Amino acid sequence: MLKAANRDIDEAGRSRDPLITLVELIEDLSSARTVEQIADVVRSAARRITGADGVAFILRDGDNCFYLDEDAIGPLWKGRRFPMSACISGWAMLNRQVAVIPDIYQDDRIPHDAYRPTFVKSLVMTPVRPNDPIAAIGAYWAQARRPTADEVRKLEIMARATATALDSAQVYASLSEALERRKFLLRELDHRCKNTLAAVQSIADQTLRRAPSPAHFVEAFSGRICALGRAHELLTRGAWGNAKLSEVIGQALTPFCGAPGLTIAVSGPDIALTPETAVAMHLTVHELAVNATKYGALSVAGGRLDVAWSVDHVERTMDFRWVERGGPPVTTPTSRGFGSRLIEHGVGKELGGRSEMLFDPEGLQFHMRAPLSARISLA
Repeated sequence: MLKAANRDIDEAGRSRDPLITLVELIEDLSSARTVEQIADVVRSAARRITGADGVAFILRDGDNCFYLDEDAIGPLWKGRRFPMSACISGWAMLNRQVAVIPDIYQDDRIPHDAYRPTFVKSLVMTPVRPNDPIAAIGAYWAQARRPTADEVRKLEIMARATATALDSAQVYASLSEALERRKFLLRELDHRCKNTLAAVQSIADQTLRRAPSPAHFVEAFSGRICALGRAHELLTRGAWGNAKLSEVIGQALTPFCGAPGLTIAVSGPDIALTPETAVAMHLTVHELAVNATKYGALSVAGGRLDVAWSVDHVERTMDFRWVERGGPPVTTPTSRGFGSRLIEHGVGKELGGRSEMLFDPEGLQFHMRAPLSARISLA
């Protein structure tokens, strides 16, 4: 809470020097952190410093003037908006100069109908930051009078102090936002690190359980960790936003495309995957590609791999197909390793759909059908 600004009477009951009050106003403005706090300081202090019967604090809001706050002997226009061209505060900001009006009913710049319900007979409207006005301070009197040069000068000093306070409040808000953003990024980094470490631990555990030898474990584990790293690399390039399915497939298949005599075709509409789904899909495609390189279509010259997906707009589902042709004859394995379990029960189940591996003698096939959702959607 800001310091109380009612300091016109000293401890001995004597009137305070208005200049002291002006200095104390500037001190209070220096500690204000929001526009509302600045308006609260200005509206109260301006009345005491100038002797006005009312003060309004007006913000420029696009093409409108917003009467944010007021302190007056009667109601003015607090909370209301007027076009810049239809009020004297707008005139002061647009023309970048102080408006001194001894009699509002003798001045064509005043919207008389808006003023008749009020006590106002004369006023001074002072723009805040004249070179590029962002606000205005209006001082009003209940009698027709010419505001003195001293009153106008004090309002101009207040306007300059207010401009500095508004700039400081904006910097403070930016710093606060940056700090909150930093905290959010740290929490997000912590979350991702924990998820990544959990994934690495799971991969290591499952690979070790089914590795027939230390050499086999090193090969399989290294390949899976590299696949996880490539998935994270793709997501980092996209600032960890949604990733396109085509990019995920391309990234996962890149290490397996160098052998001559192979044909790999990838096609499908634009599908967006959340980061978690992109990682799961990348690891699934990696396992399929490793299997195809060892035993399937990618193990021999002349092999062909078709990866395609389509969307059923009526049922709101996506169908994903991996079809190998031209490789060695396929037989159904007698046991399933971690890779096969990940392919069959991983991403499909995670997306609320179903998936299956078909051991067609002409080539392995993998089919997955999953509903469109927040995790998998049309790009």
